[in-house]
Amino acid sequence: MARFDADYLKTLPIFSQISKEHLQWLLSVAEVRELQAGELLFDKGEPIYHMYLVLEGQLDQSLVTNGQQRVVLNVKKGEVTGLLPFSRLKVTGGRSVAHVPTSLLCLHQRHFPEMEQVSQEMTQQLVALMTDRVREFTRSEQQQEKLLALGKLSAGLAHELNNPASVIVRSSTELLRMNHTVPDKFKRILTMRITPAQVDEINDVLFSKIEDGLQSNLSMLERSSLEEELIDWMEDKGVEDSYKLAETFVASGLQLADLDKISAILKGKYLAEVLEWLSNTLETERVICDIQAASKRISELVNAVKAYSHMDRGQEKEKTNILGGIKSTLTMLTHKLKEKKIRVEQHFPPDLPAVHAYVGELNQVWTNLIDNAIDAMPEGGTLTISAGQENEYLAVRIADNGSGIPPEAMPHIFEPFYTTKPIGHGTGLGLDIVHKIVMHHGATIKVNSKPGETVFELCFSLD
Repeated sequence: MARFDADYLKTLPIFSQISKEHLQWLLSVAEVRELQAGELLFDKGEPIYHMYLVLEGQLDQSLVTNGQQRVVLNVKKGEVTGLLPFSRLKVTGGRSVAHVPTSLLCLHQRHFPEMEQVSQEMTQQLVALMTDRVREFTRSEQQQEKLLALGKLSAGLAHELNNPASVIVRSSTELLRMNHTVPDKFKRILTMRITPAQVDEINDVLFSKIEDGLQSNLSMLERSSLEEELIDWMEDKGVEDSYKLAETFVASGLQLADLDKISAILKGKYLAEVLEWLSNTLETERVICDIQAASKRISELVNAVKAYSHMDRGQEKEKTNILGGIKSTLTMLTHKLKEKKIRVEQHFPPDLPAVHAYVGELNQVWTNLIDNAIDAMPEGGTLTISAGQENEYLAVRIADNGSGIPPEAMPHIFEPFYTTKPIGHGTGLGLDIVHKIVMHHGATIKVNSKPGETVFELCFSLD
């Protein structure tokens, strides 16, 4: 320990105001440990008995996140890690490895009471330092938790947006192809000699199908049977491309009676040309409807993102109906719900009262609670969300029929860094964040859990 004497310790900012006499005591009861680069100091979950001061070198502190070891803190020369006076830490929360050859001053916890007697200044300095370090580490982990949640939501949202976007691309390509055939079909239509009355009657047949939504409620077997009937009918009439026309007509809800009616209106003339025009119009209408529906879905998703992220709104507390935030959160988590075939039951009265809240923060609460519920449930589970006024409070309940929370975990679920999820699947900050946000709102949260039923209940004051 010769090269690490009291004069050396006084060069470290943490001990610059500590007397040499007190530093000499520290050196007399502590021991120096040398680590090679890459050598493990401690691993996650190990009992912790020592305070470690880095004399030279650097330690890398890491946690497992999403199945990967991630460095979250560098402990450099003059900095402290491990156990400290008054700390309730029992086991290590992560892994600590020497980044380069590193020298450590190791003080066992049995000397902490004596330290308090020998040097209150040293004790206070160490406690203040570790308090700042824990605060910084917690803030970093909370930010990481938010980023992980955002990543999950982004992946699901990308999947949800991809489906309607693909429909638009596919349908617009089909519409362009159909448009290229219009000149040739228009030429054949111009050679037709039918009366305005006949045109009106054919349009009546066409628009009756459009008004019905171009839907066919037939089973696959019934559709196949009807297609064969229409093909036979058109082939008997000498109509070409009867297979393609039959597929369009059946998909649009046309029956054999409709073709008989059209044939009667035309009195057997220009039947092939009119049926081709009718098919083209129905296909165009269907493609446009597909594009319209897909565009509407994209618009709904964008609106859900705006509502969820509280974009273009202030960060002040405001009167809000919690139903909008819950529904936008469910939209953001649609992909995850679909993956596990989770059924969602919602029970909200029509006169649900509004509460004063920070809407963006509440959406974090809904996300963490709903996401945890999905993780806890088996495939095909049921998520039940309900809300209602109870006296002077608005009560919100989020329930799942998953495996439940182990009894031994119940007292700890709102503690930071505590998690019941497998390693790499959670940082243990989700419910801690939920609890802090609920407290920020002056609200309460409680949980009841047993196998097959876990219910989180939140109560907001209506004052």
